[in-house]
Parts: sequence; C-alpha cells; structure tokens
Amino acid sequence: MKVKVFLQLNTSVRCTSSKERLRPKSMGLMLKILIYLYLCAAVCVPQMSWLPCQFIDEHVFLNNEGHTETDLIHREAMLQFGQKGDAPVNQNAITFLVTGSKLDLRRYIEGVEAEQLECELRRYSTQGIHVRWPVKGAEEYNRWFSCTLKHTNGLFTIISFLRHPTDRPPSGQQDYRSWPAITDREIFTTTVVMVLQTQTPSVIAGLRTEQKLHCHFAVDHKTPNITVEWHFQHRGERAKLFSHTSRTGQNQGTGVGLRALAGGDASYKLPLTKMSSEGMYVCSVSVMPLFASLDISLHIEEAPVVSLNVGPTLLMQEGQEQKVICEAEKYYPLDVEIVWYQGPAMSGQRVGAPLPKVLQNILLSSHRHNQDKTYSLSAFFYLQPSLSDSGRQYTCSVSHKSLRVPIRKSFILTVEEPSSWIFTLIVVFVVVILLIILVMMLPQLLSEETILNSLGFLSHQLETLVMTDCPPHSISIVNLCFWMSSTFDFGLLR
Repeated sequence: MKVKVFLQLNTSVRCTSSKERLRPKSMGLMLKILIYLYLCAAVCVPQMSWLPCQFIDEHVFLNNEGHTETDLIHREAMLQFGQKGDAPVNQNAITFLVTGSKLDLRRYIEGVEAEQLECELRRYSTQGIHVRWPVKGAEEYNRWFSCTLKHTNGLFTIISFLRHPTDRPPSGQQDYRSWPAITDREIFTTTVVMVLQTQTPSVIAGLRTEQKLHCHFAVDHKTPNITVEWHFQHRGERAKLFSHTSRTGQNQGTGVGLRALAGGDASYKLPLTKMSSEGMYVCSVSVMPLFASLDISLHIEEAPVVSLNVGPTLLMQEGQEQKVICEAEKYYPLDVEIVWYQGPAMSGQRVGAPLPKVLQNILLSSHRHNQDKTYSLSAFFYLQPSLSDSGRQYTCSVSHKSLRVPIRKSFILTVEEPSSWIFTLIVVFVVVILLIILVMMLPQLLSEETILNSLGFLSHQLETLVMTDCPPHSISIVNLCFWMSSTFDFGLLR
C-alpha cells in the first residue's frame, strides 16, 4: 500500500517591498528541495510483516510389516518477518521468524495481498548429507525448512529454503527418521538462503508459437557450486532438455542462455510449439545439500475455424430441401460444442420479440483427426422451409476451451413460391409430346382420301380466313398451310 501526500503552494503572494523583489534565486531552489524531500518522506510503502501458513509436519514410522510410512499432520504456523528476539504475532502457532539476509523473500511478493497467497511450510530432508553452509557464526549445523508460496490466481510459484542454525550434529542416518518434535508454540529464527521462482506455472499456447518458460533462482552467497537442469515429462516418460554445472562449466542441451544464467535467469526458450510440446517442464536447481524443482505445465489450445456451406443469404423455394452444414475445423483439445439457433422472421420482429430457439434436429459427424493432430467436427440439418420461414436468421454457435466467447456464423433465409414459367414449360413440353405421338399415329388412323379431303376442307377454310381481315402473322400461317397441301407427299405417311 502506498500513501502519497501532495503539497500545494500559494504562489499568488503580492510583493510589497523592493527587498522581497530582490530575494536571491537560491531561496527558491532551497524551497523546491525541501518540498521534494517532504514528498519523498511522505511516501510510505509498508512491506508485509507476517503471513499465515500451513505447516505440513511428517510423522515417519515403521508399520507392522517393517515398511516405512508417513503421516502428514497439518498444523497452524506463521511466517513472520522481523529481527531476532521479536515477539510472535500469534502466540498459539508455530512461528518461523525470518530475519534479514541478502535474500528478502518479501521482494518477490511486493504488491500482493496476504489473501492472494497460499503458504506452505515443511521440514526439508538432506537425506543424511551434511554440507556446511558458507555463513559466519558459531553454529556449524543447520535445520532446514522449505517454504512454498503460490498465487491463488496462478501468477507465480516461489520455493525458498529457511536455515535454522543449530549446534546439534546430524545423526548420520536419514534425518527424517530422527526429526525432533516441534511444539505448537515453538519459534524458529531463520534466514532465507535460496529462492527458486517461476512466473509461468501454467502456460497455454497455440500451435507454431514460441514460448518462454520462466525460472529464476537466487542464492545468498556468491559463486556457489550450482547445477541447473530442465526436464520434460509426458505420459510417464522423462527426457533431459538442458543441464549446466558451474563447477565444471559443462553444458548439455540448448534453450537456456548462459549469459542470463550467470545472473540467475534459468528460463527455457521453447521453439515453435507442436502437439508433442504439450506436457510438464521441470526446472530444478541444486546447491548442496539443497535441491528444489518447479513444475511448469504447458497446454496446447488451438481455436476452431468455423464456416458454413451457405452464404450470408440463402434463397430457396417453398418445398425445396437444403442440407446446411456448420464446420468447426482444426481445434484442440477435443471438446467442442456446436449449437444451431433459429431466430424469428425479420419482418415480424418488434420490441419484445421471442429469443432464438435451439434447433433440435441437428446431426453431428464423427470427430475427424487431422494430420497435425487437431480435430474437426460438423453439425448439420436438412432445411425444408415454408413461406412463413422467409426472413428467419439461422445461427451456428461454436464453443471451445480456447475461446473466451463462442464463434457465431449466421445466414438469413429467403423463401419464394415456385416460379410460374416452370409450370408453363411443363405444359408446353407435354403438348409437344402429344403432337409427335399424334403425327406418328396419323397414317394408321386416316386413309389417303380422308387426308386429302381434310386438307381440301382445311384449304377452303384458310382461304376464307385470308379473305377476311386477319393479322399479318395469321396470313403467314395460311400461306404455310397452302404450301403444305400442294407439296405434301402422302406416300411418306404410309
């Protein structure tokens, strides 16, 4: 929390004497300096003084079959920052008093409220290994504790080691077998000697993107004998990605900048991601006898590409059937939801119009596995509209883990009556067929004399028609009939 104080000066003072007008400029400079000092002194940035924690104690014992078992006991504890001899904030809790050192744990949690932190304290076993920590003091031996701080929103994870000096030498066996009991009100005066931090405990990445997995460490003394490693774990398999040992200067693998590593930055640069990049990445730092590791999970998420097999507007005739498909392609992971909505007709929309309803007659295809290991799925239905459906809007909504909001694709339906020219064409076609059949059967139905008589009668009628007032196109038809009656070879009809 920062408290700022603003000082406002009244500069509208009227000078009444020549001495005031001749005041040295240095007085104004001194006044500005005093104002700046006052403002700087008024800015207060209080640091966190204590933090409630859970102390996970361990009770190790041999069962009836001679096997080692461990019971975890959750106990109330306080992580308190101060000086040696400070009174505990909570008299009824185990107090871990963190005193000043080169590493200030509060620097890693600046601007974070206590309610946003999860604090866990544990005993730390050195597996019976004793290495003197390079510090000044009469006590040569140490009791070790680990402190893990996690942001509730997953913004960071911090692991630190607390050293509690003691004059009690190690037992020479696995130390967890002979851990001394800790009372409920015990106070441990400690210092932070090593910190391992990541600001990317969980990473979500798309395909073909570069990612930087953050990992930073700090130790309370210079030039420690340190080992930094990166491993990749997936489906029970573990592979080493990078290794560096400061004592020998030996390096294996790539992905970590050696120049940055000298300053404590052990971040791993991941090349273009693919499906096989998904898994757990482990950053580990070892300074004997301490060893810490952080798990960083990488999840691949690829948003679907949504398309329809129809355009923004769909023109159909009443009674016609159309298969409408909504395609969601190249998404990952597998789960996807496709919903079709039918809106009211636009011509009838008013204030308070009904909401779009979910279509129930939707069919889903099977999931298709693409070559890049993404998935595709389609949802379709058969549309056979009536005239009352004209103006309706149909919307396909696709929801996926990679999307903050669903992707929507819509089209507007226009329905028309069947065209009249189609009916006319059908009638003309039927008439032509009947005429052809009639001409083919005409020789069998009529004799030659009957045909001649009929044509003569037809010629007489046409001649009479010509003598009357007829339109020009009718005269053309009559001339055609005269020509046919004079030149027609009736032998061909037989």
